[in-house]
Amino acid sequence: MTDLCPRFEGAMGIISKRWVGLILFELLDGTKRFSEMESDLPISGRLLSDRLKMLEKEGIVERHIYSEFPVRIEYSLSEKGTALEPVIQEIQNWANDWVTPENAQKD
Repeated sequence: MTDLCPRFEGAMGIISKRWVGLILFELLDGTKRFSEMESDLPISGRLLSDRLKMLEKEGIVERHIYSEFPVRIEYSLSEKGTALEPVIQEIQNWANDWVTPENAQKD
C-alpha cells in the first residue's frame, strides 16, 4: 500500500476540521460579516472565530477591517479559497446523490 501524499493529507486536515466546510460553503456566496455568519451557521461565536483565524492563517480566507464606527470586519475567500469551489460543489453533488436525510449527521 502506498503512503498518502503529504500534501493531500495536509489538505484533508484543513478542510475536514469541524465546521470548516460549512464556513467555506457560506463564503462561496460572497463577502460576509462575522455576525452574518454567526447567525447563519449553527456554531458558537468563539469556535467560528477560531476557524476563521485558522483559515486566514492558511491563506484561504481574507479578513478586511474598515475603520468605521463601529469597526466593520468582513471575511471573504482568497484566491486560494475560491479555488476550493469546485471541490465543495462536488462534495455537495455527492451528498445529494448518496447521503440520505436519515444518515446526515445532526448536531
